[in-house]
Amino acid sequence: MNFNLTVSRPLPLILNFAENEGEIRSLGWMLPPEELVNVPEHWLSYEDINPYYHIGLVFIWIFLMVFSLIGNGLVLWIFCLAKPLRTPSNIFVVNLAFCDFLSLTKAPTFIYDTLFVGYMEHTSCQFFAVLGAISGIGASTTNAIIAYDRYNTIARPFDGRMSYGKAIFLVFCTWCYMVPWIYFPLTGKWSRYVPEGYLTTCTFDYLTPTDEIKKFVATIFFFCYCVPMTFIVYYYSQIVTHVFRHEKALRDQAKKMNVDSLRSNQDANAQSAEVRIAKAAITICFLFVAAWTPYATVALIGAFGDRSLLTPGVTMIPATFCKSVACFDPYVYAISHPKYRMELAKRIPCLGIKEAPPVVSETQSATTTTA
Repeated sequence: MNFNLTVSRPLPLILNFAENEGEIRSLGWMLPPEELVNVPEHWLSYEDINPYYHIGLVFIWIFLMVFSLIGNGLVLWIFCLAKPLRTPSNIFVVNLAFCDFLSLTKAPTFIYDTLFVGYMEHTSCQFFAVLGAISGIGASTTNAIIAYDRYNTIARPFDGRMSYGKAIFLVFCTWCYMVPWIYFPLTGKWSRYVPEGYLTTCTFDYLTPTDEIKKFVATIFFFCYCVPMTFIVYYYSQIVTHVFRHEKALRDQAKKMNVDSLRSNQDANAQSAEVRIAKAAITICFLFVAAWTPYATVALIGAFGDRSLLTPGVTMIPATFCKSVACFDPYVYAISHPKYRMELAKRIPCLGIKEAPPVVSETQSATTTTA
């Protein structure tokens, strides 16, 4: 099987398919020599991809981009504009929305290179990968800080209250935490940013079989995946445990006093506090784990496992799926927030949102999303 790896001029994706249909070519056939050195050899052993797969991905990315930019854009706008939402805890929500917003701002680069170039050029690749690193690592560390803040708010409502200074400092630490993982691959001093899958997306190199790459993959896996996930799971499990214990104490006390409930103004149709907080915690943990575990697994397989399992199509699934969390985060963290919905209804009445002012009680305050 002979592969033609270079052409004098890249053709638009649809045009080259129409003119060369049936010809067997490698995945990197359109890459000029100066671009070939930036692509792991693993990808060049695969045949060219059917353009309709590329077109399908373009539609998926357009959907993700629109959904994410609208959702996170509204969060940034409302939370920054509405005075009742300018609380220390909501600084973390704004930071998360900003990271998620950045995640899909690189979509136009992907769409253009997919349709009109056929691969991601080196400069575009660096831009794409840097934004991906900022949004991914930033979102994971911000999620961990939100879990920590909510644990303090619920378990230590008087001693654990967040101040503006502490919130800004923690956000600053989040961005400082990102710098090494972005800087080293960008400069090539430790790992590098390279195309992956269909060669239309980019990430850090996890396929070059060197000890340096393996050490980088193991290090970034631990600090950017395991550490944030440990904090998220730990603090949310502690929140659920605390609320369950608190609810049990209230029920036991009410039983001793021969009353149905110690709560005032309790909505008979509302779910119990422990069920709501458990659902929120499980949802948050599930989103993080479901979005990033497949991609983390791909990186580990590429560095330490059987690379033959990583076909271009298999790799593109988790690479695309991990972007979907940027669409769901604003709804989990903000749109479920009563005060946010009230502000949204007030400023955009055409949405038809109806939200009554929340009734605040001791236990209900534990179930609200960072007020």
